[in-house]
Amino acid sequence: MKLVFCGTPSFAAPTLKSALRAGHDVALVVTQPARPVGRNQQMTSPPVKTTALEAGIRVTQPEKIKNNQELRAELETIQPDAILVVAYGRIIPKWMLDLPRHGNLNLHGSLLPKYRGAAPVQWAIANGEAATGATTMRLDEGLDTGEILLQREMPLAPDMTSEDVFPRLAEMGADLMMETLRGLETGSITPRKQDDLHASHAPILTRDDGRMDFSRDAMTLYNRWRGFQPWPGAWTTLNGRKLSVHRLLPTEVMGAPPSQPGDVLVQEGTMFAACGDGTWAELVEVQPEGKRRMTAGEFLRGHAVVTGTRLGQP
Repeated sequence: MKLVFCGTPSFAAPTLKSALRAGHDVALVVTQPARPVGRNQQMTSPPVKTTALEAGIRVTQPEKIKNNQELRAELETIQPDAILVVAYGRIIPKWMLDLPRHGNLNLHGSLLPKYRGAAPVQWAIANGEAATGATTMRLDEGLDTGEILLQREMPLAPDMTSEDVFPRLAEMGADLMMETLRGLETGSITPRKQDDLHASHAPILTRDDGRMDFSRDAMTLYNRWRGFQPWPGAWTTLNGRKLSVHRLLPTEVMGAPPSQPGDVLVQEGTMFAACGDGTWAELVEVQPEGKRRMTAGEFLRGHAVVTGTRLGQP
């Protein structure tokens, strides 16, 4: 097929590579402009742009696309059979939805209609799901509401983080998109409508999603930590200063004193935090504000933290 590819982060790159390996004619790649990244705010090109340039494909990086007449004229000249959309980060306007004969085909990182929205992988893990998956669908004007084409499930091990899942799901999704293109060409795919009654949402993550609410039980906090890697992670406050928690584990504490959620228990160089429903989490690796990451043992040796200290206080 003649294709146009819209995508931005590393999650999208495997689908672009697979389309090229499969012999499709990718006439244009549309990606986001370079953005400042990291502490030094260095301007960084999207991974998809790097992949496209290595393959000799023309790249355009419009700030906006809804009323972009130059982009519209170029796509109308190309007349693609399909537009592939993978984590592009822009709402696709109706004129673009209507252009290709096979429509705009999206790879979404969940088993739709569950986890519609910007952060499906993170929220599935944060909510303790036993499985997630990939869906290919034909985009419409709603938010991830289009007709489902194909789906594939992926089990989630209890210790998997988002950083573990993203690359695996990206490769699996790339294969699924190639299968989708073959099925559309042969007419073997029957699109099916989503059941809105079973829809759930995965909103864009904010810094505050990483704030640890110790009234939640320890397993819930652990799942949220897994889901929100690498950002916004898990963090709390200690004596009014931010304390990032880079590693924690739900655990049992024998002979623990009566405690309120957020209370610290220090035992032989190990730091525990009281959580909801009488559960406990071991804070294995932490990072005080302005300092490096360190084990809880290192942290306790350099900071006067004693049993009964309360986390999460302003």
